Amino acid sequence: MTVDPVAVGLVTSVRHPGGNLTGVVIDAGLKIWGKHLELLQEIVPGLSKVGFLATRLNWEHPQGEGVAIRQATQRLRLTVSGPTLDESDARKADYQRAFAGMSHDRVGALVVSNDPENFTNRKVIVELAESAGLPAIYPWRENIELGGLMAYAFDPVDLFRHAAHQVDQILKGANPGDIPFYQSAKFELVINLKAAKALSLKIPPSLLARADEVIE
Repeated sequence: MTVDPVAVGLVTSVRHPGGNLTGVVIDAGLKIWGKHLELLQEIVPGLSKVGFLATRLNWEHPQGEGVAIRQATQRLRLTVSGPTLDESDARKADYQRAFAGMSHDRVGALVVSNDPENFTNRKVIVELAESAGLPAIYPWRENIELGGLMAYAFDPVDLFRHAAHQVDQILKGANPGDIPFYQSAKFELVINLKAAKALSLKIPPSLLARADEVIE
């Protein structure tokens, strides 16, 4: 599993990876980050500034999520605060500094990137967002199981099914480089009502109706 394999330099094409490499992609492309912002706008009245919890590389890379976030905030008439983490940051103290910076910038909500550092520190991030009273949307449902507010996340069962199919093809003699990367097309919206109540947020009924899972 990987994020965009072209953006990170693994291959030059997801359809024709070449070499001896194939796999599954855990996001639906950079446009998905605009969807994260739109969901936050639905639940945070008058939202004007968002934080983006990401590494500097992700923020500055010409094909990274930071570019997509900045483009989406312009379209949605929002401003964004970032980056917040250096590549070596993976400790609680580093995340505490990041949240202190967002508090100083008076952000009204938070988008968490799918950087590996953020998954490793998912419990820390959920705890800090709760302490800061900051509505956050995550790229993994694991954050919601830890008490996070909302996730718009890929369906792991769908990805594992396609990964198993790729392994089957390779075992039957197919060249991995001839097998296209599978890009996740199935996403789940998960909402934690307990977290919403703690943040004094009222989730619109229309959004609850669209959710794939609502945690009471």
